[in-house]
Amino acid sequence: MKYYKRLRPSLGTFVEIGTREKSVNKECAIDEAFNAVARVNKLLSFHNPNSELSRLNNSYGKEIELHPISMRVLKLAKLIGQYSNGLFNCTVAGILVDKGVLPNHFDSDHLKSGNCNDIELYKNHARLCRPVLISLDGIAKGYAVDYAIFTLKKHGLETGWVNAGGDLRVYGDILLPTQRRELTGGFSNLGNLHNAALSTSWIKPHHDQSYPSWIVAGNKGKPVEGTWSILAKKSWLADALTKVAGLVTQEKRSILIEQLGGKLVQPVSG
Repeated sequence: MKYYKRLRPSLGTFVEIGTREKSVNKECAIDEAFNAVARVNKLLSFHNPNSELSRLNNSYGKEIELHPISMRVLKLAKLIGQYSNGLFNCTVAGILVDKGVLPNHFDSDHLKSGNCNDIELYKNHARLCRPVLISLDGIAKGYAVDYAIFTLKKHGLETGWVNAGGDLRVYGDILLPTQRRELTGGFSNLGNLHNAALSTSWIKPHHDQSYPSWIVAGNKGKPVEGTWSILAKKSWLADALTKVAGLVTQEKRSILIEQLGGKLVQPVSG
């Protein structure tokens, strides 16, 4: 079976979108899927001082009208934050700004961290109850993958995949072989992916400019250094749960991830 795929830089990485070669309207569908990814990035980028997320972070105490995509991702972030008992926490960007990991383009002082209750959501408005800084980097890239998949399906493609760095989702009659890069620099085989999402995060307790890692900052324990891969139905959930995996002990990790709707993936031997 032959496949048609394209690659573009986006979301701080390279995004690959593909489908079967025989798919009708594939070029238009993939163009629109890339536009969907760009839309999420434009709205929710912490690094962009003009994004909706930056506008919200600069609006402590005020009600801010937001795009439906922004509202949806914030709702999902709050939801997984509540269900994980705060292990997933999107309000810890203040810590990362103070460490110089994230840029500081905000007008006033901010807290180092907060919790999901600091974000109030209404129909199409959001308000920060305390001067926290929100980063959606732990969930927005996964959501962008889901949104691109939705767009491919909307345009009639029966099979397809979206790969955004460590976030991959495939649907239809496709088996995609997957590998992950370990902290040692080598690659491990994770098997074939079929009708599911797979996300991988490289967790480090300290920022390392030379390696694409994620610092888990929060109030729920010391991050466990490692490479964590999560299988789930949606990429937003798999993406978020890789951060949860980096904050729990080995004894609790698999059980908690399954309770939250994912599955911890280990390399396939042989």
